[in-house]
Order: sequence, then C-alpha cells, then structure tokens
Amino acid sequence: HARGQEGSTAKYIVQQYGAATGGLAALKSVNSMYAVGEVKMVGSEMRQGDDSVHVQSKVNSEVGGFVLWQKNPDLWYLELVVSGLKVSAGSDGKVVWNQSGSQPCRANKGPPRPLRRFFQGLDPRSTANLFLDAMCTGEKNINKEECFILKLETPTEILQSQSTPQTEIVQHTIWGCFSQRTGLLIQFEDTKLVKMRSRNDDVFWETTMETVIGDYRYVDGINIAHGGKTSALLYRYGHA
Repeated sequence: HARGQEGSTAKYIVQQYGAATGGLAALKSVNSMYAVGEVKMVGSEMRQGDDSVHVQSKVNSEVGGFVLWQKNPDLWYLELVVSGLKVSAGSDGKVVWNQSGSQPCRANKGPPRPLRRFFQGLDPRSTANLFLDAMCTGEKNINKEECFILKLETPTEILQSQSTPQTEIVQHTIWGCFSQRTGLLIQFEDTKLVKMRSRNDDVFWETTMETVIGDYRYVDGINIAHGGKTSALLYRYGHA
C-alpha cells in the first residue's frame, strides 16, 4: 500500500508541475522547439589513491555553446561546442547516436532515449513524461526551497537492452526535486553505474550529474528554465 501511495503522490506532483509550466493544453500544442545557450565549464582532478577531489589552483573556465532541436521526446538533435571541441548527438525515433572529435559516430543500443541529464529541464513535456512512473521518496530543502523528491529506477529489461558485450549497465537512477511552493523542477540528478568487462578484472564506473535549475521565464505560454548549474562526478571501483 505504501508503494501505491508513493506512486499516486508522485503523479499528483507531476500534474502540479505540468500546471506550473503552463498547463497540459499549452504543452501539447508545441510541435517543435529549439534552444540556444552558453556553457561555462570548470574541471577538477582526483589524485591517484585519494578519494577526495582537489580543484586545481587558478583553474581557467572553458566556454562554449549549445544548440538543441527537438520535434518530440524521441526525435532530437544536439550540438555542444566547448573550446573548439564539438560533440553532437541525436535520435531519429528509433536509433540514438553520438559523435565527437575523439571517437567516430556511434549508435547506442536499446530503445530511443529522451533528453536527460543537464539538458532535461529545457523540455517540460519530457520531464513530466519521465517522472510519471516515479515514486515520491521524501522531502528536501534546496536553496531555501522546500521540495518533494521523486525517484525513478530504470527497469532491468531496459538496462539489459542498453548493455554491450564489453559493458553492463548495472543501475540507472534519476531523482527530481519539485518545489512545494511553485511546483517547478528545482534539481535534477542522474546516476549511472556501469561495469566494464576485461580479461583481468572488472571495473565499475559510476557517473553522477546533479543540476540545479532556475531562472524560469515564459516563452509562448510555457514556463521554461533559462539557467542552471551542473556538477558531474566520476568514480572508479576496482583495478585493471
């Protein structure tokens, strides 16, 4: 019964989010969207044998920009350029692919994937669809804003469909924190655990991306976030 209550509470929170971003009619009226933005990136380093992260002194920030076009949640294209390095990714509704200067064009296994991670807050419709099957797991204070926490675990069959002979996606968890006051998405977190198979020993990589979203403004009747800050952490377990 508790799980059913958590699910129904989550659906109510998602409904409130839909209303806060302009309402169901406004969201359904959008056939396509594009966004252009600026990116500022700062890196840090982790010393070998040390679990703590040490930010380099006098770190220079890298700047760049992105262009995103989306026809529906499964049909999208993204270009990101930072310091002359370009990364592109897209989905034609059947196949998701990505390409960068360091690797050739590569198609990803599994079903089409909507935009997630740090571009998720740009499309309220995708965000609402993503959290429809989530569970409400509690409350959290973010920047003096009381929020509900929604948690979504990726089903095992989807994880298996996205795995390859060399990599196994063990777990993929998504959290969304929605303001109790405004109903808007305030924070988005995405954690993925991947096992890399090798002859000697398996290595586990865990990536966590946490985005704080803000500066909501109306565009064509839809309340869209115009700013955010993403922190990315990468951990390695095992030796190879």
